[in-house]
Amino acid sequence: MGFSDSGAHQARAIGRYGLWTTALHAPDSSRETEVAEAAAELEELGYGALWLGGSGVEHAAPLIEATSAITVATGILSIWQYEAQDTAARWSALEAAHPGRFLLGLGVSHAGLAKQYKRPYAAMNDYLSALDAAGVPAGRRVLAALGPKMLELARDRAAGAHPYLVTPEHTAQAREKLGKDPLLAPEFTVVLEADPDRARATARRTLAFYLLLPNYTNNWLRLGFTEDDFAGGGSDHLIDTLFGWGDEQRVRERIDAFLDAGADHVAVQTLAPDSDQAALPREHWRRLAAALEL
Repeated sequence: MGFSDSGAHQARAIGRYGLWTTALHAPDSSRETEVAEAAAELEELGYGALWLGGSGVEHAAPLIEATSAITVATGILSIWQYEAQDTAARWSALEAAHPGRFLLGLGVSHAGLAKQYKRPYAAMNDYLSALDAAGVPAGRRVLAALGPKMLELARDRAAGAHPYLVTPEHTAQAREKLGKDPLLAPEFTVVLEADPDRARATARRTLAFYLLLPNYTNNWLRLGFTEDDFAGGGSDHLIDTLFGWGDEQRVRERIDAFLDAGADHVAVQTLAPDSDQAALPREHWRRLAAALEL
């Protein structure tokens, strides 16, 4: 499942389905064993990649060490949080120890989350130039691209794009902008819950944070939603489009809609109703793997 430096098309070695999660960070030593065991099980279940939400290169290393072949990716490393030279040095060390196992996902974050945020397109361009100078190949990185300009940058200076909180319609537009060769690996969040009220309540708890971030709301407006859809924690229409909920068959159909729209790979995030989101939802990951027939 490793990556080659020979071109962006090699990124498709990660297969059709991956798992996106923030839960596999091990902030203290008491969880290291549990996290390592979960990563090994996810590889055994057949996921093609593990995408670590809100992460740096240092978060990927323990998961790579705990597994044998699965690709581990940052999803997404903020360019404001990590200097390019430091990222390149960490990438080089991880590549030397585990060749081809790591994919560097990069993003510009949001004005409300990074005090130094300004001219995001230019900042990403400069960051990529610094990575180039330090020897990090373009074919081993992806960008969290939503709008047209960042998608073009993902096409021209990376292996492709890893958009977050998008729709199949966005995926179709992104594929047109990227062309046929670059990797397109959208994130998609699902709730394995058939009760509409419980499923939507779970989704709204997660969506609340993102409704405060203009990069996302502006993208949804471009996709045809209105300001009314953002009121009250998100309309049912917004929730039902941005999240996949229901039984396994329905969730599988929603995931595969991204592949039908032009995605190469879907990084699936699971939300467990009425549970601690910091905990490892391993039973949900197993149910998802079974639904995807990994």
